[in-house]
Amino acid sequence: MAGSRLERVGTVFTRVRDLMRSGVMKRSQKPLWYDVYEAFPPKRDPVHVRPLGRPLPSRLENVPEIFYREDAVRARFYEQYGTGPRPFDLSRSNFVSTCQRFVNKYTELEKQSDLDQQVLFLETAKALLAEGVVLKRRTALPVEESREPALELNPSDVAAEQSPADSQQK
Repeated sequence: MAGSRLERVGTVFTRVRDLMRSGVMKRSQKPLWYDVYEAFPPKRDPVHVRPLGRPLPSRLENVPEIFYREDAVRARFYEQYGTGPRPFDLSRSNFVSTCQRFVNKYTELEKQSDLDQQVLFLETAKALLAEGVVLKRRTALPVEESREPALELNPSDVAAEQSPADSQQK
């Protein structure tokens, strides 16, 4: 047929030209761009050149970490209040999470007053409560006691208990 269809072997122009030469494609079926490309060929042939190898690590750019001022407020919010009882409703385009409402109120109060961060954080929580947003503090999860007493045994204690018993049996 027309040979390889890989772009590494030839250009689209050479493949179409060869198809017309061999009679597989009729002159009436040639693409619109063919005559323009034939009349004004590129100065350099668009040939696929395989890269020599992996880029050197020194050439890779280091992307600096980006932190915004409100990121610290968000981190503290999630640390104290968690994500909340309900998942985010991302199906609504105008959805504003509780955390974002907290950050917006925090920045608003920060511009209005000269309170330190601790007091400002508490005042923001009070202001949101006054607006009807209930924030529940995160509680530590209770540690369940093991139901298997064998899991709580120390191997050295078990060995010490068994060694006097073995000496008494002999």
